[in-house]
Amino acid sequence: MKLLKDILYGVRLKDVTGSTAIEVGQVHFDSRKVAGNDLFVAVKGGTVDGHTFIEKVIEAGAIAIVCEEIPKKLHDNVTYVQVDNSKNALAVIASNFHDNPSKNLKLIGVTGTNGKTTVSTLLYDLFKKAGYKVGLISTIKIMVDNQRHDTTHTTPDPMTINHYLSLMAEEGVEFCFMEVSSHGLDQQRTAGLHFKGAIFTNLSHDHLDYHKDFSTYRDTKKRLFDDLERSAFALSNADDKNGLFMLQNTRAKKYTYALKTFADYKAQIMERQFDGQLLKVDENDLWTKLIGDFNAYNVLAIYATAHILGLEKIEILRLLSELETVDGRFQYFISKQRITAIVDYAHTPDALKNVLDSIHALRTGNENVITVVGCGGERDKSKRPVMGHIASELSNKAIFT
Repeated sequence: MKLLKDILYGVRLKDVTGSTAIEVGQVHFDSRKVAGNDLFVAVKGGTVDGHTFIEKVIEAGAIAIVCEEIPKKLHDNVTYVQVDNSKNALAVIASNFHDNPSKNLKLIGVTGTNGKTTVSTLLYDLFKKAGYKVGLISTIKIMVDNQRHDTTHTTPDPMTINHYLSLMAEEGVEFCFMEVSSHGLDQQRTAGLHFKGAIFTNLSHDHLDYHKDFSTYRDTKKRLFDDLERSAFALSNADDKNGLFMLQNTRAKKYTYALKTFADYKAQIMERQFDGQLLKVDENDLWTKLIGDFNAYNVLAIYATAHILGLEKIEILRLLSELETVDGRFQYFISKQRITAIVDYAHTPDALKNVLDSIHALRTGNENVITVVGCGGERDKSKRPVMGHIASELSNKAIFT
């Protein structure tokens, strides 16, 4: 049980009707989960408005409501808290309810169109190999040190995020690496979190069904860096045309990485093979099992982050050489007939082009490249013809599902 006034700390309040000196059992934004003595946060979603369920949750036993619009019918035994933005309020409340767990570990956010899963997952793997207790919140899974939990969203809802961060803090986790999507930032899911650092991978065509235009998509990503505290760090890909833009207004310590331009952390591709590639990183040789130019950027981002967080460069290089490819990210298989199959998430035009360009850089010239690709779901339809063109141009055969 938590006092309502305590979990409202830091929430921008417009009006309060009733007492905040009451004890709340649980916090919910899903009306179906509400029970006696709970707090319900009415959130306006894309298809459903939580405000329409206020009467229902009061009947179920809710004793406090956080909402943007105070209902006309009020109950004497219920406290109503009016806010400007319920999504923001939910995130701050979720953090307070779980005793602000992000303050008790080093939370590092990873954002960008491509590379988030690879960078965050391999940072988790690297720090585990280095002997630390580590957490991971990614598209594929949530890890509380060695305990695996399934996930359905790149950036989960605020209650889920803080629940797992709380478990991590209880387990003594020192570092947590978290994918931060543009949807999550726009919907305020990360509000109330205290990031010790943020990494920008790259930016290209994606989610324009949601954000409507590229500048809005870009500016949404930038929020992660704008909100960092002075004690945090901001690491950005200087080869990406939006890399320096991400750092413009941050208060955090700025770092850059690049293969082509001047940067704090530099790398060069020396040799490419199907079982890995040789990189020159800060004048040291590194053999990595991660294939493709795009993965050279991912490896460099991991290297830079680990160094910023205090690991020795030689130790980082040793650990990087041991890391395996992330499932579904340029994961290759060779059949008995010597046919090479490559599985990659490649859900954007840029990602698909990167994968096919990497294959062409490795092939001897005699192989047929057969690409099987789809852009299903009710997502950004504008990228479908672009990806179709890329697959057709860079493949001997293209199959569209």
